[in-house]
Amino acid sequence: MNEFDLIARLAGALPADPSVIAGIGDDCAVLDVGLPDRWLLFKTDAVVEGVHFTTNAKPEQVGHKALARALSDIAAMAGTPTHALITLALPSKYDVGFVEEIYRGLNSLAARHAVAIVGGETTTNPDRMLLSIALLGWVAKDKCVRRSGAKVGDALFVTGELGGSLAGRHLEFEPRLAEARWLARNFSIHSMMDLSDGVAGDLRHILKAGGVGAELLTTTVPVSRAAKARARQGNAAKSPLLAALTDGEDFELLLTIASADAVRLLDAWKQEFPALKLSCIGKITSGSGITLRDHHGARPLNVQGYTHFA
Repeated sequence: MNEFDLIARLAGALPADPSVIAGIGDDCAVLDVGLPDRWLLFKTDAVVEGVHFTTNAKPEQVGHKALARALSDIAAMAGTPTHALITLALPSKYDVGFVEEIYRGLNSLAARHAVAIVGGETTTNPDRMLLSIALLGWVAKDKCVRRSGAKVGDALFVTGELGGSLAGRHLEFEPRLAEARWLARNFSIHSMMDLSDGVAGDLRHILKAGGVGAELLTTTVPVSRAAKARARQGNAAKSPLLAALTDGEDFELLLTIASADAVRLLDAWKQEFPALKLSCIGKITSGSGITLRDHHGARPLNVQGYTHFA
């Protein structure tokens, strides 16, 4: 039973209440706490030694990544983060200086996004280090973007470049908070999420939530230089395109918008974010599943992204 099978099995028995606008099945929980103009966002995420980082990682990078993962989910809802709690689980013999450097990286990122660290928990974990973040944020009710709004005919966009993140970018990425809020302010974004498990996996969440399918154009997928370099050096177990679709840990935004707005979006994006690529990689279709289209024709994309317990 993989990660998503387990979540589906557990989800049906979880208690809820009328304040829950969105629970399991989106990037953040969305809660109505009685304010007229905005909803509360609530998110938790964790990094585990040996899974999300190795012992060779710089400690400040570990702290950065731990918070950045949660911030990226707030970005996926077009929200603004505000407060965080930190749970730190350490082996009984740990290096105090290493832990202080973790917090240096965490605090630096928190300060850049005006996130207050307001407490947490420390505990022992005999085998390895674990760092878990509980994060709160806000989103305007009329700007909240969920996974479930994709419509047939929508253009499918992605920010940045994909694949090869384990070469180092997965420890240094910047969550797309400003970009997501700009998108929600200036355009009608139908659906959006962040890419943690690769397009081949994460896009399926958007498709399932919207009851739609997708066609990807292989020539427009923005393959990263790291993925291409690994292939040239003979170190890659898969093609650069396949790496871009399945590697995960990219933490870019994946979004859909009416095709009539696609050109206007591209033009406005170049003016607002000239240093960050925005690529139209396909369209939303009727039916289900993902199809790849290239000069040879169309074929189904049968591979998945990263999945825990697979």
